Formats: sequence, structure tokens, C-alpha cells
Amino acid sequence: MNAATTARPGRLVIEDVHKSFEGAAGSLPVLREITLEVRAGEFLSIVGGSGCGKSTLLRTIAGLETVDSGRVFLDGVPLTRPGIDRGLVFQEHRLMPWLTVVENVAFGRTDHVGRQADAEVSRYIDLVGLQGFERAYPHQLSGGMAQRAAIARALINRPRVLLLDEPFGALDAFTRIQLQEEVLRIWRNEGTTVVLVTHDIEEAVFLSDRIAIMSNRPGTLKKVVAVDLPRPRDRITDGFSRLRALVHREFFAVRKTAEDFQI
Repeated sequence: MNAATTARPGRLVIEDVHKSFEGAAGSLPVLREITLEVRAGEFLSIVGGSGCGKSTLLRTIAGLETVDSGRVFLDGVPLTRPGIDRGLVFQEHRLMPWLTVVENVAFGRTDHVGRQADAEVSRYIDLVGLQGFERAYPHQLSGGMAQRAAIARALINRPRVLLLDEPFGALDAFTRIQLQEEVLRIWRNEGTTVVLVTHDIEEAVFLSDRIAIMSNRPGTLKKVVAVDLPRPRDRITDGFSRLRALVHREFFAVRKTAEDFQI
């Protein structure tokens, strides 16, 4: 594990989770038999195609979705509702347009007020590299800068787990790479457990300690791949290409199995 040695506890255990949505045609299974452990301080990515349930699984960890059966634990405590022990960042930044960067970050604060609170807000704005933009409004920021502010807001309460739901998906390729580097820097600095949902295999290999691969409809956890590459990682090395090809083969193997099953 490559997180800082000062990492706070943040061990997630997902036990036999099943989830369905009700529709006009009846019950639609979304998640089936999901069992997974995420170690404290680990960076784990969940990859899968559209509709495989990976975002639903992340929302379940966040407490925004209930399950039909199974349980989710954080440090041994069952999760049944949202809490400040989990920070969530979406694909869209979801900043409040009428608030400045400093106000958006401070809005998520729950534990204290006064000078100490102001210092914490400033620390996280500095951490995500937005010094000098504290008084800017969301419409005055680039997409990457807005996502930095969203990450600062998610971190302000020092959550044990940071949940990232395709946070770079709407960004251009250059900004995406920049923010991947920034998230790694923040992860090393904070020691927070990170769970990233992505459909980008290269992104998962670059960022993760392990990669969980999901099949489609209903989403099933098919394989967990350890990323045994030293950090910092170079995307053009043979080792990186080998891991990317391995995950690619596994991903398309489980997709083909799922498609065959549907036929």
C-alpha cells in the first residue's frame, strides 16, 4: 500500500450486496453478489462499462442508495445513511453558482467555526492548488479548477473515505492527466482511503493499488487485479503497458461473458 503512514482508518467491507431498481417492466437487478474489501489508505478503482452498476455501488457506499440485501461496513460499523466520514465527488463539480470558491469549500464544513475553520478552508484550497482564486465564482473557473474546488469541499471534514464518481470524465485529456496527478498528491498527503469509479483502464492503472473489474447487467464483481508497479508511474513503460493489457483482456472477457448470458 502506498498511502502515507499517517493514514486514518478507512477500511471498507462490502458483504454480498444485491440491489435492484423497480421499473414499469418490474424489478431490474443492478448489483448481484458484490463482496469486496478496501483496505485503509488504499487507492482502489472500480472499472466497468456503462450500466454495470459501478456508480450505484459507489452511491451505496456513500449512503445514498439502500440495498435489497447485504451490508456495507466502514471500520466495522454498518453504513445505512450518508455521513461526513465519506466525501463524494461527482463527474460534474456541483458547486453552488452563487458562492465563491472559499464559500463553496466552507459550506461543507460541519465541525467547527471561527479562525480554526478559516484556516482549514485555506489549507484545503491550497492543497488543491487554487491559491489566488478564493473569491472566484464557479463560472469564472475552468472545468479542472471547478473539480479541484469540489475535491476540497469533499475533503474539508477529513473523511475516512473519498469516493470519486468519474470526476475527470468531462475534462479534456490534458486537464484530466493534470488532475490525476493532483489526486495522487492529495492522496499521499492526506492518507485517505480512495475509491474511484472509472471506465478508463489507463486511468485505473495509473492511479490504483488494485482494480476491481465489474461485468454488466446485473453488475457482478468478476476479478480484482493488483497493480504491482512502483510509484511514480510512467505510462509508456513496458510494465504499465502489460498491466493495461491485462486489465483490458479481463474487462472485455467479462463483458463478452455478460453479453453471451443475455442472449
